[in-house]
Amino acid sequence: MPEAKKHKRLLGFDFGLKQIGVANGQTLTSSATGLMILKAVDGIPNWAQVEKLLKDWSPDLVVVGLPLNMDDSESELSGRARKFARRLQGRFSVEVEMVDERLTSREAKSIGRDQGTQDLTKIDHIAASLILQSWLDTPSIGSAP
Repeated sequence: MPEAKKHKRLLGFDFGLKQIGVANGQTLTSSATGLMILKAVDGIPNWAQVEKLLKDWSPDLVVVGLPLNMDDSESELSGRARKFARRLQGRFSVEVEMVDERLTSREAKSIGRDQGTQDLTKIDHIAASLILQSWLDTPSIGSAP
């Protein structure tokens, strides 16, 4: 008898130096939703808040956006995002995958404008949901941190 496919709960992060967008999603409906924005200082979040999120949502997988340049090269921010992903993995023993996040901030701003958002600096949770949705649409795009 074939083994039943296990549906996964997911958290997605849009890494930034001043704030980090967070989204949740799951594979049952293949949908992602923006949750919140975590404040960060030079890319370092309040790890107690991150721990609470992970305990509250109990994700099977965490997806972190990888900010690549348009020519596929990595920037300093790419390295910082990878470091954040490795810290998530090491501190909390969660499975983490990285996903190319190019143009998600632009798309998130467009969505924010359509929704009437006045402060477009507060849309990182939308970008996180777009990153997570791209993984849900094509799980094979994920890579190790």
